[in-house]
Amino acid sequence: MSQRPDFGELSLTRPLTPEMLEAYSAGPVRTLEEYQQAMALRAAVYLAEQDCPYDEEYDGNDFSCTHFLVKAGGRPAGTCRVRWFAGFAKIERSTILPAFRGTPALRVLMAETCEVISRKGYRVALAQIQSRLWPVWSRVFRCRLVHGRENFAFSGFDYCEMEIPIAPHPQALTIRADPLQIIRPEGRWDEPGVLDRSASRPTGEVQAA
Repeated sequence: MSQRPDFGELSLTRPLTPEMLEAYSAGPVRTLEEYQQAMALRAAVYLAEQDCPYDEEYDGNDFSCTHFLVKAGGRPAGTCRVRWFAGFAKIERSTILPAFRGTPALRVLMAETCEVISRKGYRVALAQIQSRLWPVWSRVFRCRLVHGRENFAFSGFDYCEMEIPIAPHPQALTIRADPLQIIRPEGRWDEPGVLDRSASRPTGEVQAA
């Protein structure tokens, strides 16, 4: 994303510094190469480190979500994905390579992720986190455990549910958004896209092959 995630970082416990945003960049996955990078990161962490079975990690939801990447320079450092439901977004498969844990990579990734969630009009995100990692996530997010919900287990780990308040975005996209804006690439709604450029082409003309 080209702009500072002003509203996304409101979900964090501390704001990002200019140095963090210079060292790390994050945004939605838009190319096949970036998609492959996200899958490789998850293989390195979940399959190799945590011994997660392949069919449990790649669970059938990777083509019905938005993937995000954070990079250190040009090197992929972490990823997550977001699935979209009525009234809430669900952040999941959050992954940071060991070399980048304890760095601002996770904060930059989550700020940019929450910025997109905010821009799409959502006010809350849900995350199912490994219970042992609650101290980590509670230092990253202004979040809370979901009251009255019992822990549950899958893939050999104990999990709990976490809610993340999302700041309202003053330019949240709605059903009445500009028609060309709403079909621009994910996260680049303020930048003219290829279809904006095609809008000047006369209508009714058949294009030659």
